[in-house]
Amino acid sequence: MRKWVLSGILASEEIYLSQLEALLIPMKPLRAAATTSQPMLIIQQIETIFFKVPELHEIHKDFYDALLPRVQDWGHQQCVGDLFQKLASQLGVYRAFVDNYKVAVETADKCCQANAQFAEISENLKVKSTKDCKDQSAKNSLETLLYKPVDRVTRSTLVLHDLLKHTPSGHPDYALLQDALRISQNFLSSINEEITPRRQSMTVKKGENRQLLRDRFMVELVEGSRKLRHVFLFTDLLLCTKLRKQAAGKGQQYDCKWYIPLADLTFQTIEDCESTPIPLVQDEEIDSLKIKISQIKNEVQREKRTTKGPKVIERLRKKLSEQESLLLLMSPNMAFRVANRNGKGFTFLISSDYERAEWREIVREQQKKCFKSFSLASLELQMLTNSCVKLQTVHTIPMTMNQEDLYCSLEVDSFGYFVNKAKTRVYRDSTEPNWNEEFEIELEGSQTLRLLCYEKCYNKSKHSKEDGENADKIMAKGQIQLDPQTLQNKDWQRAVIAMNGIEVKLSMKFTSREFSLKRMPSRKQSGVFGVKINVVTKRERSKVPLIVRQCVEEIERRGMDEVGIYRVSGVATDIQALKAAFDSNNRDVSVMMSEMDVNAIAGTLKLYFRELPEPLFTDDLYPNFAGGIALSDCVAKESCMLNLLLSLPETNLVTFLFLLDHLKRVAENECINKMSLHNLATVFGPTLLRPSEKDSKISNSSQPISMNDSWSLEVMAQVQVLLYFLQLESIPTPDSKRQSLLFSTEV
Repeated sequence: MRKWVLSGILASEEIYLSQLEALLIPMKPLRAAATTSQPMLIIQQIETIFFKVPELHEIHKDFYDALLPRVQDWGHQQCVGDLFQKLASQLGVYRAFVDNYKVAVETADKCCQANAQFAEISENLKVKSTKDCKDQSAKNSLETLLYKPVDRVTRSTLVLHDLLKHTPSGHPDYALLQDALRISQNFLSSINEEITPRRQSMTVKKGENRQLLRDRFMVELVEGSRKLRHVFLFTDLLLCTKLRKQAAGKGQQYDCKWYIPLADLTFQTIEDCESTPIPLVQDEEIDSLKIKISQIKNEVQREKRTTKGPKVIERLRKKLSEQESLLLLMSPNMAFRVANRNGKGFTFLISSDYERAEWREIVREQQKKCFKSFSLASLELQMLTNSCVKLQTVHTIPMTMNQEDLYCSLEVDSFGYFVNKAKTRVYRDSTEPNWNEEFEIELEGSQTLRLLCYEKCYNKSKHSKEDGENADKIMAKGQIQLDPQTLQNKDWQRAVIAMNGIEVKLSMKFTSREFSLKRMPSRKQSGVFGVKINVVTKRERSKVPLIVRQCVEEIERRGMDEVGIYRVSGVATDIQALKAAFDSNNRDVSVMMSEMDVNAIAGTLKLYFRELPEPLFTDDLYPNFAGGIALSDCVAKESCMLNLLLSLPETNLVTFLFLLDHLKRVAENECINKMSLHNLATVFGPTLLRPSEKDSKISNSSQPISMNDSWSLEVMAQVQVLLYFLQLESIPTPDSKRQSLLFSTEV
């Protein structure tokens, strides 16, 4: 069965490769013509339209070429999991493609309008036929083919589901495929809201623009009774559905209750209609329900500590779900009334005036673009209702109870004392937490990993910030030993931490310093990461790179009180998403940042400086800084260090001074965020000073886990250099200093 599934994957890959090749065929002559006196498109337009297509083709060609011989030489113990894991690790390219997709389609459309020859080419792209799909020789439009990678993200996750289903748990592939699926699902959830409307826009006829704007569970008042509904707002209509009860083995399905085209929709007030009185529920009844729910939750926790089996817990959870659903129906009492053009009204009950105003605003804004009334045939309505299962962004019924909000923190020891290195997002449902998050944690002589699970406490007045005690309640804790021999294995290692009767599963993979600390120059100079800092500032016409300014502003807005800011690792997928957004010049990057955990923003800023092709303090001056900090005479040291600093290129110097002021402001809140000047220097020293690989002693290290002497001394020097500048009360202005002092490279 595994071979049959893999054969299907190979056939699908072959078709996908031919579709990508169909995009590459016109790209090459267009690029060649761009250098002539009469180009069809300019280079910038070509790079925007075909952004990341060559990279995607290369990734899938390598995958196909590696998978084919393994399937041909098939055996029951044949392994393919490493190939899928590698494919999942390259999803960052898809992140960049998806971010650029809208701009690519808009650019292609404008180019078609401006150039008839390109319009003809873009409507007649031929996909090479394959042995498994003879009809692929049909003509495809450029827009259709550009959508294929967007759609591929979802399909790849479904393929991994099928393959894992037919892989025995004892097979060597099982853990690798699980890991690949975890990465794919995590990535898909991070971009799902972006690709959902695109998927919908591809399912309607050309010229139509029906897209899902938002969906929510609401309570509808029907003949005096409260009914739970799932409401979908599209660009041209409001659809009210009922979620069917799921039969065993069947997926979700919706029944349409009614719909109103936005052109016909009006908002009713009490004066506009014969208002139906809202049946109010007494506060005592609401409180009684809340007490019942709390009691059932306590029973669930007690039963989990006994050995009575899962049936008792399942029965309690079913009872809990019933009570919470009842509370959801009974709680809201604020009317939100809409009507169709015939005057027939519908009443929803919601709990927030803010939400009611939000719905009205988005509908009125959309009505400005929507002028025509229409009616849907029964078949069209059925197709639309069926599509809601895939399009929904809200998948679970929201419960109004204040459920336990949990998060985990990860600590590793650093030469004997433990440091908090990562913190998960807060999880809102404590019955089966599944964070599905990745972190990159630096190990410094580390031998133990500790995991602590906390319940979020929002009333923190009981504890003072200065006493060092976490105001949140610790629920569970556990630890595992970091075995150097096991960690040096290149594959992911699965581990289980027992925590107060709870088992926490995690995967770990060790990356040596030679790779994790390597500066990575980018081949794409139009991006930000891995591009020389002076190239970025010249392009942006600024003194300090935009990424540095935006990250610093967001951290100063809401991260100055965050315990361990810059030391605690952010979620890796969030950091990669921000990196891709900055690299593709995404205009919505500030919106993304405002919705992300502040530790991910701090991690993005550190990653930017870490991936500069040359450190901020430059390769040429690095040995002089290392020598200057070792001087014992205070006056000589100050003169040397300031002269060295002012000898940096102007962009490097201005950016460093901007960052230095920010780090000093962070340290001013040390009593709250626990980040002293020394802590900040430890984090940023190697990031700002570590030389390129050709000049670094790091690359000669043969001990990937225990720090050898040369590496340790080099890092200590980098930390001391930054700490020296952090501790200076002020630094003279560059212009006056350059005019009055001469600089000597001899130390």
